[in-house]
Amino acid sequence: MFHPRYRNDDTGRLAYDPAILLKIILFAYSKGITSSREIQWCCETNIIFKALSCDTVPHFTTLAKFVSQHADEIEELFEQILLVCHEQGLLGNELFAIDGCKMSSDAAKEWSGTFKELSEKRAKLKRLSRHHLHEHHERDEAETEAELDRDIRRAKTVLSLDESMKKVDRFLKTNSPRLGQGKRLKEVKSNITDNESGKMTTSKGTIQGYNGVATVDKKHQVIIDAQAFGEGQEHHTLKPVLETVQRRYKKLGIADNIYQTGAIVTADTGFANEANMKYLHEHQINGYIPDNRFRSRDPKFAEQKEKYGKRPQTPSKSGWRHVIPASEFQFDPVTMTCICPAGESLRHEGTRTDQNGVPRAHFQGRLLQCRHCPQKHQCMQNPSSADHRKGKGRQVSYTLELRRGPTYTDWMKHRVDSQQGKAIYGHRMSVVEPVFGNIGSNKRLNRISLRTKKKVQGQWQLYCLVHNIEKLANYGQLAA
Repeated sequence: MFHPRYRNDDTGRLAYDPAILLKIILFAYSKGITSSREIQWCCETNIIFKALSCDTVPHFTTLAKFVSQHADEIEELFEQILLVCHEQGLLGNELFAIDGCKMSSDAAKEWSGTFKELSEKRAKLKRLSRHHLHEHHERDEAETEAELDRDIRRAKTVLSLDESMKKVDRFLKTNSPRLGQGKRLKEVKSNITDNESGKMTTSKGTIQGYNGVATVDKKHQVIIDAQAFGEGQEHHTLKPVLETVQRRYKKLGIADNIYQTGAIVTADTGFANEANMKYLHEHQINGYIPDNRFRSRDPKFAEQKEKYGKRPQTPSKSGWRHVIPASEFQFDPVTMTCICPAGESLRHEGTRTDQNGVPRAHFQGRLLQCRHCPQKHQCMQNPSSADHRKGKGRQVSYTLELRRGPTYTDWMKHRVDSQQGKAIYGHRMSVVEPVFGNIGSNKRLNRISLRTKKKVQGQWQLYCLVHNIEKLANYGQLAA
């Protein structure tokens, strides 16, 4: 599958055999080596790499291009390895666990922001460039060697700032604002170096990168699907992942519809929303995806906080203040108006549906009214927020429909809260989390070195290929 691009027997120097390049890269990834320069150095000094490369030393650019320019071929290779795993009996096809692993990529976090923030950054760079240029013109003639060095440094600073300003300006003129994947179309931060990557919050801080979503089979923890997404949220990734798994199994001849054979799908609370529950119900997929409150409904966890204590939290300096509750406001659901205890009318911000499918009406106090209100210290958690022009007034919300009909989220709650659902969902963590531990900690493949979604997905599938090949080597039984 890799050979068509390397057939140049008629003209030019003979290309490296792609089988050799693939062996070198997979073995390097299995040892946690992802740098192309380091792989080239290993081919010069390491005896194992010398044997795999047939005593050749491919240039680091050749190795880098092999990974970045063969995303489609890598996906086809991933499917072939998956078919071998199926033939060796490593796939149980009984339970699939889906989860995501956030990894930083080759994108600068400092060059991210909304279009408004990037426009302000462009204006700031322009001001700095003019400032240094003005100082340079004032001291045009250098008298000493120290002044000459200072002028040279200032000229380099002006050129660097001008180039950065042109970079931001070119991006703003050739791209459009990036929208999020939530219910409300809200602008998210774009990135100049890689606009398909996303700014994500992890347990180790904020990163600029991709979310590698993997679907793992329970029997031997073989990865059956690997995709990369440039958003930290996971709820919008469930549908494309399930469709890809079904299409791949049908293509490989394993099953026409794997979900109709009794396969169970599990995922954590990050994948739970009303749209995903509706998709599972309509397509008759045997899924177990709990909401973020399912532990609080379980009697086994009723005394968890008293027994083990709460999670360590940084105490706030001011603490939570008791303010005037929303029940003291006069809310009229017919005219959709709300009047505060001071007699002022609040602005209707709109009606939004919460995660349980219940519509709520949201109101916010006008800034000038809250700023000069004598009761703002008893009404607002942060009264000083009304003193700033970018601040907000008092916010309240009300449920519009107390007696609502059953939702697909209620259907999933009933499944997860049952004894069978708890037993099935209890396998999720033991299936997918060790896979990420093996890839990220044991193999040290915890960072993406490429840009754009297609290239990143190819490298993420190579990481997962290393894991699957290791499973084949340890548990596979090749026929004689």
